[in-house]
Formats: sequence, structure tokens, C-alpha cells
Amino acid sequence: MYGNSPLGDDPEPPDLSPAERKRLRRDLASVAARTRELLPGDFVVGSELSDGANGPEAMVAVQPPIGAVVSAGYAPSGADASIDAEERDEIATGLAASAALQVKQAYPEDDSPAAQ
Repeated sequence: MYGNSPLGDDPEPPDLSPAERKRLRRDLASVAARTRELLPGDFVVGSELSDGANGPEAMVAVQPPIGAVVSAGYAPSGADASIDAEERDEIATGLAASAALQVKQAYPEDDSPAAQ
């Protein structure tokens, strides 16, 4: 009954300019590159920028050699569509740690490090 009500506050999803999209893609590539630096070569890292129902959605994902895919999503809000350097490093470190944990959980008896 209330689904079509005009009373709700339904803001328009943010629309990125070509320059903002380019900057966000560059930031995603930076997160992916930093994640690759932290992990051995048999981990696959990728990034994607897509248009979701609520606006642009950015994602970086890691496929460990064994275990489930680990991903981090980012939805830009407001006027700034970029990801600052501190946040990029935090995302990359968290992804690498989560992906390494997937491997360590698959091989609990192995004492060798799964990542740097």
C-alpha cells in the first residue's frame, strides 16, 4: 500500500560524471594493485565499477587458490566519488588478510605464511 506513496524521501542515486568515473576506476585499480602486492601470485585480484539500483557500485574481489572469494564493495556518496589513500590502503590490507585467512583455514596444520 505504501510502496508507491510520494510521501517517502526517495533521493535520486548519485550520477557520476565521466571524470568522476575515471577517478573511481583509478582508485579501484590502486586498491587492486596494492592487494596484489600483499599476496602471492596464485591469488587472483580484480575490480569492477558497475551501475546498481542505488547508483554506482565499486567492488574489488580476491579469489584465493583455495576457499571462497573475498570482496569489498564501495558506494560513492555525495560530491566526492573518490577513495582516499588511507581508505584504499585499509581496503587492500583487509582484503589481503581475509583472502590469506581463507587459505590458512583450508590448511590449518601448515605454518607457512599465506601472505606478506
